[in-house]
Amino acid sequence: MQCFPIRWVRGVSLVAAFGLLAACQLPKSGPNKSEILAGSTANGGNAFVVEVDDRVTKETSAIPQFGFSAAFRSAPNLTADTVRPGDVLGLSIWENVDNGLLSVQAGAATSLNEVQVDSEGFIFVPYAGRVRAAGNTPEQLRIVITDKLREQTPDPQVEVRRAAGDGSTVSLVGGVASPGIYPIERPTRTLSGMLSRAGGVSVGSDIALVTLIRGDQRGTVWYNDLFSDPNLDVALRAGDRILIEADTRSFVALGATGGQSRVAFDSQDLSALEALAQVGGLQSLSSDPTGIFVLRKEREEIARAVMGQPDLQGDQRMIYLLNLTAPNGLFIARDFVIRDDDTIYVTEAPYSQWSKSISLIAGGLTPLANVTTLTGG
Repeated sequence: MQCFPIRWVRGVSLVAAFGLLAACQLPKSGPNKSEILAGSTANGGNAFVVEVDDRVTKETSAIPQFGFSAAFRSAPNLTADTVRPGDVLGLSIWENVDNGLLSVQAGAATSLNEVQVDSEGFIFVPYAGRVRAAGNTPEQLRIVITDKLREQTPDPQVEVRRAAGDGSTVSLVGGVASPGIYPIERPTRTLSGMLSRAGGVSVGSDIALVTLIRGDQRGTVWYNDLFSDPNLDVALRAGDRILIEADTRSFVALGATGGQSRVAFDSQDLSALEALAQVGGLQSLSSDPTGIFVLRKEREEIARAVMGQPDLQGDQRMIYLLNLTAPNGLFIARDFVIRDDDTIYVTEAPYSQWSKSISLIAGGLTPLANVTTLTGG
């Protein structure tokens, strides 16, 4: 029997192994960079593939804009002392005669506590009758009651105290420290004052959204913007509803990253570099820093600007390519804005597939036996 040198046997084994590897594609996390580029519209595919540069970064930098309408912003602060339907009043009345209308001793005070203004704006005062209270300040109401009582008792002295009741309240719900119904008082006439009264927000301030609902109108702002832009700190009105909720935007991370999942935004503005950091960054032995893709359904006006094609109709499938190894690649990735529902896909480095091949051969096992090992099972 003819014997072959060991090196020949090893060479034949290597050739056979590489042939088998060529016939059977190794497991991987998804398409590689070349396969994605091959699927562009330029090659007959159904998505535009665009390499991101400073111009593209600028054209795609749109982020959600929140704010209040002119109707909200132009509303003046309520006069905290104005009486409204539902408010509760306290009255004290002094008479300077014995056996007066309300007291039996001269100089004694008669107290009427918790007199609530009815839905039509009136209160009832003995011997003065039904008195309109709504729309008056406590001082104005004092004069009205005094004039009515003067007709029946000499020189009455009247004091009117106002305690905000359910006629001048707003409700706070959602991610606020102490949800509930709060009166509009002097310190709480504006949105920030009312939120402070309720203990602030219970969700992260960087991702807290404040929605003010007034009748059929509503406006939404970032919580932090209330303190950086005084124009957003609008005046409140009775019956306003304030909803606090966390930002619900998210993106999907796939491929050769530190984690593959749907990830919530952790700030108002999220860049591609920050998004990668949120999922653990690139993997030194498997990620391709030249092949980071952001998949997005782009709005018509932005797609037209990016592609320089004003005739594009409707939303477009866009795939943005980031290359971190380019001279200013890191700066571009830092400035490229990630938006809600984006998918970030990091391709595997060519070296990763080569390493799998070497591992498969060096292990002395068949490709079938190594599948579990290669896929991390």
